[in-house]
Amino acid sequence: MSAERSELLQGTLDLIVLRVLSLEPMHGWGIGERIALLSGEVFEVNQGSLYPALQRMRRKGWIRAEWRRTENNRRARYYALTEAGRAQLTSARAEWRRASGAVERILDTALSGI
Repeated sequence: MSAERSELLQGTLDLIVLRVLSLEPMHGWGIGERIALLSGEVFEVNQGSLYPALQRMRRKGWIRAEWRRTENNRRARYYALTEAGRAQLTSARAEWRRASGAVERILDTALSGI
């Protein structure tokens, strides 16, 4: 595995954040850390991308937020998946599998004459 970090493909950030929040409610910094951990340090989500995505998902009703204390006794906004978010995660996962399968088929196709 490459030690080089990659940027998330456009449109995948919501899917990944929803998946991470399906594990447990988290604050923004924790979401970013969990994404890095689960991706084997391949993906690093910068705060300038993460927080606008969280706000967008809140407006869509996919997540909710509440202020809590962190394990370090700091005040932070924690995000949790809603039922609408679970439905969106299911739908987005199916679409991701369909699209990534199509890309795999294209990459595996022997192109003659090129």
